[in-house]
Amino acid sequence: MNSVVRNVSIASAVTAADFRGAMRHLTGGVSIITAGRGKDISGMTVTSVSSLSVEPPSLIVGINRAASSWPLIARHGAFGVNILTADQLDIAERFTGKGGVKGADRFTGAEWTTRATGVPLLVGALAAVDCEVEEVIERHSHAIVIGRVLDVIASERTAALAYWHGEYVAIDREEDAARLAEVSLPSRHVHASGPR
Repeated sequence: MNSVVRNVSIASAVTAADFRGAMRHLTGGVSIITAGRGKDISGMTVTSVSSLSVEPPSLIVGINRAASSWPLIARHGAFGVNILTADQLDIAERFTGKGGVKGADRFTGAEWTTRATGVPLLVGALAAVDCEVEEVIERHSHAIVIGRVLDVIASERTAALAYWHGEYVAIDREEDAARLAEVSLPSRHVHASGPR
C-alpha cells in the first residue's frame, strides 16, 4: 500500500494554546528517553512513547529536534526508553531540566546500566528498553523515531507515573483495584425467579 501525503486546508487555524489544552486531557505514561554513550549522554522526560509492533518488537517516540538528546540519537542511532514508576517523580523532574540540570548531570542520583547499544538504562524502572533507530520521520519541530527493540529489562513493580492535566499522577494497579472495589455496587444474588 502506498502512503499518500495530502495538504488539507483548514478554514481557521488551531492555536498552539488550543491544541495544548486539548492534549492535556490525554493521559500519558511518563518515560525518560536516554541517549549517548560514556560521558557524552543526555536524556529527556516524555509522554510520547507508543508501541508499534510486537513482531518485530518496535516502538515509536516523538522527539523535539531542539532537545539536547536529539543529536546524540541521530549520531549513535540508538536510544533507551525508561518507563518510570510512581515513586520516580524526582527523576522525571530532573530530566525536564528543572533547576537548569543538563546533560550527564541529569543522571546523578539514580543507578544506570547498559545493554547492547551502550545507552544508559534506568535500574528500577518499570521497564527499560534498549533500542536501535530503525527509521526517522522529520515533521515540523519534531522527529518521529521508530526504534527496533534489542533488549528489555522489566520490573515486578505495579505503580506507574503518568501525566495528566499538567500534573504528575500515580497509577497503582493494586491500590486502584482496591479503591474501585470499595466504591463498586455489591453483587446481587440472582435466583431462579430473577434478581431480588
